[in-house]
Amino acid sequence: MIPRFLKLVPVLGLFAALLIAAPVHAQSSGSDSEDDAVLTPAEPDFRLINLPTTLRLPLYKSSFELTHRFNGNLRNDFSDQVASLFGIDNGAQIGFEYRFAPLRHLQVIAYRTNFDRTIQLYAKYDAIHQDSGNPISVSGLLSIEGGDNFSKRYAPSVGATISHQFDDVVAVYAVPLWVHNISPLLAEITGVKDNTFFIGVGGRVRIRPTVYVSAEVSPRAAGAKPNVNEYAFAIEKRAGAHLFQLNFGNSQGTTFAETAAGGLPDSLFMGFNLTRKFF
Repeated sequence: MIPRFLKLVPVLGLFAALLIAAPVHAQSSGSDSEDDAVLTPAEPDFRLINLPTTLRLPLYKSSFELTHRFNGNLRNDFSDQVASLFGIDNGAQIGFEYRFAPLRHLQVIAYRTNFDRTIQLYAKYDAIHQDSGNPISVSGLLSIEGGDNFSKRYAPSVGATISHQFDDVVAVYAVPLWVHNISPLLAEITGVKDNTFFIGVGGRVRIRPTVYVSAEVSPRAAGAKPNVNEYAFAIEKRAGAHLFQLNFGNSQGTTFAETAAGGLPDSLFMGFNLTRKFF
């Protein structure tokens, strides 16, 4: 059996390669692609639904995002749905995210959810940007999240987001991500910290000038596979620097570890994301 720490080597190697390769690709970029503030119609947000995208953030600019997942299961009886106003009466898992670009193509992100008072801190390096010389965009990801306001139950992650855009209409994504300690609350009881490597895939289609539909699924390729694979789908509306997304999925989790832990069988939850970019 391969030791667990050795399974991390290929992913760490990928992240290191992205950092090394970044200056070369940045120099070969065209003048229009060098302006990170220019609207990318096929990629309007930093998230697909839960998965991270390759959208760049201009230097010294920032963005705020609110995530909201209602607790009501839409697969329950219709009468129960009506009584709880389709899950709205059952509370919600809410998250607040702020991201900032202290260096060009580098984003630092702080995200807090009310589930276990989890705080996720991570960095995203936009190493390669799709242009006439590069068929794909690639962003490296390095993250750690902790429960009880980042005081215990830590879950580190490392991986990347890879994307390709077809004109200004379609964007497709692959997100290979390794996560350690995918169920921190359970691990605190059992003493077993499970690792998971998943490859999230998804896409976004612009069906109107400012309206999109999107979908994602995050199958686990190796390691622990509790529950079922996370999936979600959504419809979105862009209005200037704002993006509102109404989504449906089988998981209320929004952090990397929560996505790795999978979704719940026979479950469907309604939620939304709201983003405001300050550029």
